[in-house]
Amino acid sequence: MKQLHIKVLVGLFLAAGVLAWAGARLWDSLGTLPSVPLAAPIVLALIAAVLAATALSLRSRLNAQRERRPGAKGVDPLVAARAVVFGQASALVASLVAGLYGGVGVFLLTAGLDVDPRRDQAFYAGFSVLAGAAVVAAAIYLERVCKLPDDDDEAGGASPA
Repeated sequence: MKQLHIKVLVGLFLAAGVLAWAGARLWDSLGTLPSVPLAAPIVLALIAAVLAATALSLRSRLNAQRERRPGAKGVDPLVAARAVVFGQASALVASLVAGLYGGVGVFLLTAGLDVDPRRDQAFYAGFSVLAGAAVVAAAIYLERVCKLPDDDDEAGGASPA
């Protein structure tokens, strides 16, 4: 399984942000811009909390297993792999969603915040971007927790005879 790269996530965020900003400008010129849902930052924050809790749980179980504590509950490798895949998928989707709301938020900021509903929408969009960043951070932490230690024998290329 390949490691998640920050460059990819930033690229997705920026591409989605630019497209959302352009789409928001076009939509607003043709009619009323759809609102940013209040549930967006809440759902993203819940996903970040689940990822962080999973990472902390797996980290403590892996540490107990490495230290060979009596009664330590081991981690099934398939469970760890599924957690990493969930984290990677969540990070990719969160970077897209955060870029989407970031682009809409930038449009709302440049269009003017003199109207109360637009100001509220800009706050919701900003909180969505922050919650999306929390999802990405928790997913990267989960991936680091589940990473296998490097094997020095395989990295050296030559084995002792």
